[in-house]
Amino acid sequence: MKQFLIIPVLFVLLYPVSGIAQKKAKPEKGFKSLFNGKTLKGWTTADMSWWTVEDGAITARITDDKPCEDNQYLFSSHGKMTDFELKLKHRLVSDHNVNGGFQFRSEHYEGDDCKGYQVDNNTQTDWLVRLYDEFGRHTLAWRGERTIFNEKGEATTTKIPEARVDAHFKLGEWHEYHLICKGNKLTLYVNGKLMAEVIDNDTAQSDASGLLALQLHSGKPMLVQFKDIWYKKL
Repeated sequence: MKQFLIIPVLFVLLYPVSGIAQKKAKPEKGFKSLFNGKTLKGWTTADMSWWTVEDGAITARITDDKPCEDNQYLFSSHGKMTDFELKLKHRLVSDHNVNGGFQFRSEHYEGDDCKGYQVDNNTQTDWLVRLYDEFGRHTLAWRGERTIFNEKGEATTTKIPEARVDAHFKLGEWHEYHLICKGNKLTLYVNGKLMAEVIDNDTAQSDASGLLALQLHSGKPMLVQFKDIWYKKL
């Protein structure tokens, strides 16, 4: 009788660890996965040697044995994105001061480089995350800022009190980035908290649509990883 009771209990205790815990998280309504967690299907670049899948994450690294002198980008094969929501988890690990992030509404530039909007991170700095314009106007909004560009490209910046710029977080840990692009408005959340926002009325320099690309920035040894990449068309 005791043995009969113990065996089912052990089964119930062990099953969540070996079965349920390994299941891939289901997407929220309306979102589709851009990464299957196993292969680089749906992603491409000229030099795929920089990119692998490790521990369920798209991975790239710079080492002393394999230095990187030019930025590397892995492009989503989904194509041009206009109005959308994007959710992904990202981390940037290094003992050095390094940079990294991902491009959106962007385009190929001078070969396999990338030009356009970017979510940009930098280790060993106070700002940590910002909205950026690669090969363009550079910083659009620092962490904790809302910037409005008028038709002439003139910027007006105000603070976002709830962004908590005093709250430091480690880029070497996993964080969820939630980007919403709707018309000329770009809104970035990190871990569910509003971090930066841009309203871009500068028609000469704004980007209405473009490609998604993950970045391995040139520089010191580092590890970059991306996972749980979800896209929703608006």
